Amino acid sequence: MSENGGVTEQDVLRVAELANLELTTEEVPRMQRDLNAILGHVAQLQELNTEGVPAMSQVGEMLGAEIEGAGAALRPDTVRPSLDRKAVMAAAPETDGRFFKVPKVIER
Repeated sequence: MSENGGVTEQDVLRVAELANLELTTEEVPRMQRDLNAILGHVAQLQELNTEGVPAMSQVGEMLGAEIEGAGAALRPDTVRPSLDRKAVMAAAPETDGRFFKVPKVIER
């Protein structure tokens, strides 16, 4: 980012490259404007005084769900046997015996 904190066209192009996106010349300025707008909103949020606001750890509490203690609404976390690798690999469309084989989806 530039010294003034804004996203430059070079930043947009670098992010697009990292995300393996192809942007047209018309899309680059629009993405730059949108990213700068997002950063502006985040900057506004950072200015809010959150002192005395408890950290939110469970969304259910805010939605009115009755939760008695941490994890009470979840199933118990118990150790169970894993799936048999040989049976799973036998049902796979393509495997090397140890891993699933899948088509390549990202080309560079």
